[in-house]
Amino acid sequence: MSNAEAALSKPDPQALTERDQRGNIARLTIAQALAGANSVVVYATGGIVGHALAPDKTLATLPISIFVIGMVVCTLPMGAVARRYGRRIAFLTGTASGVLVGLLAAAAVVLTSFWLFCLATFFGGVYAAVVLSFRFAAVDGVMPQRRARALSFVMAGGVAAGIVGPQLVTLTMHLWMPHMFSATFVAQAIVAAVSGLLLAGVRLPKPTAMGTNGGRPLSVIVRQPKFVTAVTCGAVSYMLMNFLMTAAPLAMHLQGHSQENANLGLQWHVIAMYLPSFITGRLIGRFGAGWVVATGLALIGVSIAVGIGGVDVTHFWLTLILLGVGWNFGFVGASSLVLECHRPEEKTRVQSLNDFIVFGCVAVGSLISGSLLAIYDWSTVLWVSFVPLALAIAVLVGISRTEL
Repeated sequence: MSNAEAALSKPDPQALTERDQRGNIARLTIAQALAGANSVVVYATGGIVGHALAPDKTLATLPISIFVIGMVVCTLPMGAVARRYGRRIAFLTGTASGVLVGLLAAAAVVLTSFWLFCLATFFGGVYAAVVLSFRFAAVDGVMPQRRARALSFVMAGGVAAGIVGPQLVTLTMHLWMPHMFSATFVAQAIVAAVSGLLLAGVRLPKPTAMGTNGGRPLSVIVRQPKFVTAVTCGAVSYMLMNFLMTAAPLAMHLQGHSQENANLGLQWHVIAMYLPSFITGRLIGRFGAGWVVATGLALIGVSIAVGIGGVDVTHFWLTLILLGVGWNFGFVGASSLVLECHRPEEKTRVQSLNDFIVFGCVAVGSLISGSLLAIYDWSTVLWVSFVPLALAIAVLVGISRTEL
């Protein structure tokens, strides 16, 4: 075993007690379920509200793109906050943004302001960036052999988000007429506040001088083939999920399908994104992260093929469900690979850099998705998806022969 491998295999020097570990995982899982409603609400309503408010219909999905930009812009700053002041402070900052997005979005609908709605979704992206760091926080102070399970278990909290989010939209979207969805955004703000109360009780290791300044230079870390694979596959898995999920609700609307059917399709998509997390950690432990990532990319390819096959409700739903499962295997597997690329004192820098790259790619995909749908059609969005998918598969196959 090399010195680097030996260092990576050591437990976190700030290991938590068993009780604290269980408490953190429980709180983070529930918070993941509640906070996940933020993303679901934005994706379910963003394109439709954007289409209604935008001065130019080609900007219909811009609010969702700005949501992703918010994720990109705030990933590194939130990582710096976590590194200096601790993850809990970053969590509570994100929760405050979650409350803000709901209140601003409700005001935007009432005032019919497209740009205020875009500002609201930016704060939604800030919240989402913090929420995705829950998966890495779950492994703080946990022995290496249990980290994949802890990470995937917290991600499983998204199953509840798949139910809470769409139902939140369905049950509240007509409550404040004629301002459709305004009550939905107010409800989302309340849910974010509840999530913040849970996160206030999370117990995590405090930042240390070594954790703030120690470790290898990032230039050394990012040149690791395993890190390149993790970032590429994680970015493509997340980008394609966002690429297709951004366009799907609006595409269903344009095909004449009801908002209720779009909400239900999104609900099953989000459930499919997170339900496999109950077993993903075990699969990674048994077969390795590389094989799990490969399975995820293959499922994403199948979902694209199903979407190309037709535009009825069944095709949309099946595409979204397969896309969700593929995202889970691809993204959780890639996240597990990231954990193998850094030492304890390097974790927040490496993890936030990984998410910055991933969300940057997602933002580009989101911007392209809306334009393709407006200028061409749903079929074009699907065919273009094969390009990044082929790139990720090529990188995974090329590096897995020697590294994974």
